[in-house]
Amino acid sequence: MYAVIRTGGKQHRVAPGDVVKIESVQAGENGAVEFGEVLAFSGEDGITNPGSAKVLGTVVSEGRGDKILVFHYKRKKQYKKLRGHRQAYTAVRISEIAFGGQSFKAPELPKKEVKVKKMKPVEHDEPEAEAPAKKASAKKKSAPKKAAKKTAPKKK
Repeated sequence: MYAVIRTGGKQHRVAPGDVVKIESVQAGENGAVEFGEVLAFSGEDGITNPGSAKVLGTVVSEGRGDKILVFHYKRKKQYKKLRGHRQAYTAVRISEIAFGGQSFKAPELPKKEVKVKKMKPVEHDEPEAEAPAKKASAKKKSAPKKAAKKTAPKKK
């Protein structure tokens, strides 16, 4: 069971549960997105041309794609121009495809449990009265340096 939708000037084949990266879309309440322009629908009867099909999804994340470099160059004319572009996208999880009274829903994702870290109990001792101060001038003793190897004098 799948549908073909058009959004952002592109066509995408989607099924319930798929996550699709599309061009930036304004989400409604609770991150809900509805795709009204459904080009094709595949169900139990085969591929049909839907009249009133709807594809519903929820926004998973938003971001920007990889950088694309646009380089213009004209030889022998000393003309070079370099531009960069990052296309914004919205990742949408398809939750439901509805057509002709039928509704095909994606399975629910398991909710993440919050893990609580166990911490060791802190023992509160009485502060020591006048702890000895460390000397800043104390240096570590290092090993004695080895003497440099002497070479024999040159003969003339």
